[in-house]
Amino acid sequence: MIKYKKAFSLIELLIVVLIIGIVYTLAITNFQKVGDESQKVTLQTLKKYLQTFPHEKDVKFLCLDDCSSCDIFVDGKKDEELNGVFDNFLDDTIEVYRYEYNAGLQEIEKEIYFNEEGSEESVCFSYTVDKVGVGNQVIIKFRERVYDYTSYLPITPTFKTIEDAVEAKENLFQEVLR
Repeated sequence: MIKYKKAFSLIELLIVVLIIGIVYTLAITNFQKVGDESQKVTLQTLKKYLQTFPHEKDVKFLCLDDCSSCDIFVDGKKDEELNGVFDNFLDDTIEVYRYEYNAGLQEIEKEIYFNEEGSEESVCFSYTVDKVGVGNQVIIKFRERVYDYTSYLPITPTFKTIEDAVEAKENLFQEVLR
């Protein structure tokens, strides 16, 4: 009697290698997305980033206390997948202003936030994008840069000083009046 050695065929081995390759590619891609979120998102790209979230009401970027911990809330619910991704994204030196042509630049007072337990927490920074993609109309000063979130442009304009941002707003207003 002749004994045949049982083994996998070449096609079966190729299918297994192909499946392993696909699973590996998907896993690496997902790990890179989670790791890159805090590196990709800056104050200049924050508005555009928040607009990418599917939502019915709004998307809110919320930093509490000293801004060491920031979270994203989609339609009022915290996005747990991004928990910890935006830790140390900002610090408490951030300044938020609203510009009105008649009144000039006015610093926005910090709002109060009530967590799930109903406890009051101090908000260091928050930025909200509504259902049509329009965000808070604010000017943000952080470290050595000023970010103009009042623009409807896809890229947030940046300036070196707050005075440069105000001058740009006033020049734009004068152009509109002409």
